[in-house]
Amino acid sequence: MSTLLSIFYQDVKECKVYWFFFPLVALLSGVLHYCKVLPELFFLTTFINITFVCILLLIILLYSKYKLKMKFSDTFGLGDVLLFIALSFTFSSVSFLILFISALIFSLMLHFILKRNSTIKTVPLAGYMSLFFAIAYLSYWSGIINALYTI
Repeated sequence: MSTLLSIFYQDVKECKVYWFFFPLVALLSGVLHYCKVLPELFFLTTFINITFVCILLLIILLYSKYKLKMKFSDTFGLGDVLLFIALSFTFSSVSFLILFISALIFSLMLHFILKRNSTIKTVPLAGYMSLFFAIAYLSYWSGIINALYTI
């Protein structure tokens, strides 16, 4: 959880995140997920999650190239891509989809609330999503959410 909070802090404060946090998130969250499910189920759900993220990134790439007529790197940060991939190891597929979409909505709402006081024009998506996933883990560990890995 401290790694996710570090990503949040760095992305909001500096708009840059150290690269090694992303593999660390993938490793630590992957171990938590692996310990909660059968090994075969872990690999299957991780494959499904990575496939979903790749399709999503492909849609963003095509949209930015053909609709916005901008380079992908100008519309979407590398940290965001790395976080999306790292989060693919976190939960079972249904839980991942629900949490991922909820994190995107949370990020949008948080950005609209905080942009009035901010001078930064870009959205720290990786940071906001990291905060959301840190809250999700904290909610699970404190007993507020009962079934985070089995949905």
